[in-house]
Amino acid sequence: MPHHWTDQVALVTGGARGLGRAICRALAAKGAAVAVNYTSRPDAAAALVAEIHAAGGRAIAVRADVADAAAVEAMAAQVAAELGPISILVNNAGIAWSATLESFEPAGFARLRAVNVDGTIHATRAVLPGMKAAGYGRIVNISSVAAFATSGFPGNHFYASTKAEVNVLTRRFALELGAHGITVNAVAPGFTRTDMTEGGHSPEAWKAIEASFAVRAITGRVGEPEDIANAVAFFAAPDSSWITAQVLAVDGGRTDFIGHG
Repeated sequence: MPHHWTDQVALVTGGARGLGRAICRALAAKGAAVAVNYTSRPDAAAALVAEIHAAGGRAIAVRADVADAAAVEAMAAQVAAELGPISILVNNAGIAWSATLESFEPAGFARLRAVNVDGTIHATRAVLPGMKAAGYGRIVNISSVAAFATSGFPGNHFYASTKAEVNVLTRRFALELGAHGITVNAVAPGFTRTDMTEGGHSPEAWKAIEASFAVRAITGRVGEPEDIANAVAFFAAPDSSWITAQVLAVDGGRTDFIGHG
């Protein structure tokens, strides 16, 4: 049973960019070996792996679309073969999709759910045999404060519904897996500066967006990827064995969400 960070092997889905990259860095800095999952950016994944290696850590890049159950099973087997049994899973891979009731179309929502919800299920199922055999595991799901209330970006209610589903599954999976020494928790980020949130905006537009979200937070700023990674590392730690079925908002104290969790 791994009781130290240096015994840990972590699989981070969507690990090559944004929140995932910060999570990989944080876990590697603690001493864990890290498998950086990616779908479409092998260059970003390879650069991150090289960075971890340069710092004296262990890491590999592994490609799989989390919506593809067979690909996820193969990825988990590859990670176990190359790094050792997976003891930490961070279900970070996710996509955004904006639509109103009027503009809703089934194919877009199907892909949103396939990644954000089915991907979480597929990866969790893939690591379960090894974690059960070890009698130990840390599963951390990435949710969103969008799941808590109705404020936020216009048109993100279908995205929010997938994150609400992640919250429910977090608690239900924790209930099912607790007897095996496996904890299941979720981190719900507030508005955070990432490739996804900044993408497509001019510097002026981003400054206005950042200010509009910063003013809603008690701390007066938007999040940085490292803020989320620190919370993930807390749940993933060997010492966090008595914390499970929790959804932690990491949002700087968003005043429009307080009381909705």
